[in-house]
Amino acid sequence: MIVEQPLVLSPKGHLKLIIFDCDGVLVDSEETCCRISAEEARRVGMNVPDDQAVKVFSGMALPGIQHMIEKETGAQLGKDWASMMQKRFVAAMKNGVEPIEGVYDMLNNIQKLGVPVRVASNSSQEEMDAKFSITNLEHFFENRIHSARDMGIPKPKPDVYLKAAEEEGVSPSECLVLEDSDTGARAAVDAGMTCVMLRADEKPIPEWENILRINSLSQFASLVQKALQLQGH
Repeated sequence: MIVEQPLVLSPKGHLKLIIFDCDGVLVDSEETCCRISAEEARRVGMNVPDDQAVKVFSGMALPGIQHMIEKETGAQLGKDWASMMQKRFVAAMKNGVEPIEGVYDMLNNIQKLGVPVRVASNSSQEEMDAKFSITNLEHFFENRIHSARDMGIPKPKPDVYLKAAEEEGVSPSECLVLEDSDTGARAAVDAGMTCVMLRADEKPIPEWENILRINSLSQFASLVQKALQLQGH
């Protein structure tokens, strides 16, 4: 029902910007990065099997992963650990990244609707450049990418989403975010934005205000189109 829709999707709303997370929404490199993190965890005594790596590390920024491993093991990974891991991630992207199913059609449809788009991710700019180059997505987001890692303020803090809105010159209430992790969704909601979560129906989503679910990228453009029609566009 329309009355249940968050403001940015309602007839009284003003949808002016769509912000995408990167991993799990546009590209699928999370399993690769989480597996590398699990390898590092096991190296210092934290037992994280590869088949549990995504469950343990999904959505986490490298400083958070480092803190978790150090807390669990008592090991000191060092001040250069995150930079070393970032280089491993970038190198792994050459073979370990694929576009999310339906991403090209979805982005083309959003482009036709005329809503500006940006990316806000916990990945570094260098990582995202590699991911988007390999998957041929860079032309959708040229000069419109924001890295929480490079800002030094990773999700779940909302700063990277607020930065994207600021750069576009719109208010947070005029933004729609597409996320797949609870960490990212928390950042979006705390930024004052509406968040659509890409998640299978059998998996729960957080019971927060301004959260919606889709289970396929094919559903996203029609959601946006409906909102624009309601708002007279």
